[in-house]
Amino acid sequence: MPSSPSPHTDLTDLPALAGLYRDLHAHPELAFCEHRTAQIVAERLGACGYETATGVGGTGVVGVLRNGAGPTVALRADMDALPVEERTGLPYASSARATDGNGNAVPVMHACGHDVHVSCLLGAAARLAADRSSWRGTLLLVFQPAEEVGRGAGAMIDDGLFERFARPDVVLGQHVAPLPAGYAGLHPGPAFAASDSLRVVLHGSGGHGSRPEACVDPVVMAAATVLRLQGVVAREVAGTSTAVVTVGALHAGTEPNIIADHAELLLSVRTYEPAVRTSVLRAVERIVRAEAAASGAPRDPEISVTESFPAVVNDPEASKRTRRALAGALGEAQVVDPGPATASEDVGMLAEAAGAPCVYWLLGGADPAGFAAARTVEDVARVARALPSNHSPLFAPVVEPTLRAGVATLSAAARAWLTAR
Repeated sequence: MPSSPSPHTDLTDLPALAGLYRDLHAHPELAFCEHRTAQIVAERLGACGYETATGVGGTGVVGVLRNGAGPTVALRADMDALPVEERTGLPYASSARATDGNGNAVPVMHACGHDVHVSCLLGAAARLAADRSSWRGTLLLVFQPAEEVGRGAGAMIDDGLFERFARPDVVLGQHVAPLPAGYAGLHPGPAFAASDSLRVVLHGSGGHGSRPEACVDPVVMAAATVLRLQGVVAREVAGTSTAVVTVGALHAGTEPNIIADHAELLLSVRTYEPAVRTSVLRAVERIVRAEAAASGAPRDPEISVTESFPAVVNDPEASKRTRRALAGALGEAQVVDPGPATASEDVGMLAEAAGAPCVYWLLGGADPAGFAAARTVEDVARVARALPSNHSPLFAPVVEPTLRAGVATLSAAARAWLTAR
């Protein structure tokens, strides 16, 4: 395991925090494999005086700081990286490789910014611990594994997160995005979409490529299914609602002259409304089964859910309170409403299990200079769409002022819910 920076580094010092961030970026770890990251987190929380527990929900870390009677505030950061090969060219770019859950050797990169999340929460943890005279209550810091596969929050809940440590009055968190650094985006209500990932196996009858009449070709079956699925959103979802159906992978065959006996599709479905979610999933299953029947498949298709988590819904009243704190930290004009995002998150499961309101916002991570000509929210959105986004091999948040703003927003949001002395 590569060595890590000293746990006694003062993380209220932004240059030191930036060094920690670069180290985390260079050493990413996949879901439920965040052992090095968890060790770093635990060491630094302990150095700041937090009661610290590791191995929660697998590789999760929990830090608790009790500071008299008052509310309990949960601050959450996710820790896992993605099987993406980094192409940023940064001097601290990842060259890591690992074995994924399917036994495949894959490159690993913090392509979704979870290294930013961990760094900012550690910085906020240090700042709040250093100023205990100004607030009362309990801080519950949740460093969560496996967000990318949608199982980390559930694993920590099942491991007794709230029974073993504390049950929060609010769950707060942030996600770095290609907004200008120094800005935050907070949308009350449904803010992040529900996500359902599906694996579909279509069965055909294989044979020689020169004799398709003697086979049932699963590639043609899969192609027809992919095209037909594009009509679900266009023709089965009302214009006042939103859904996304993406076929992210299609696997079939090994040779040009061999017709395979099966094809595999991997799908991602995003929705906000429970009724729309149900309708879209039913439509996907109907189309898959109908195309298989139309092709004369010898067996029914297999349809399984591989990942599923609900929409993140920001409590409206809690969002108002938190927004005021973010505006106080960054400036009124620097806190915008970006509208709902079709990306997904499992942080809402923590709030639901705790019976607490959730407030989850976007943290700008893009170079502010690129937005110099923007005059409206629409201008900002247009520039942001042209930048490498989360999950891109080119995704590279600027270190400053992203970390400075991220520490400030988490600290201010926590203070908005803690009792002032």
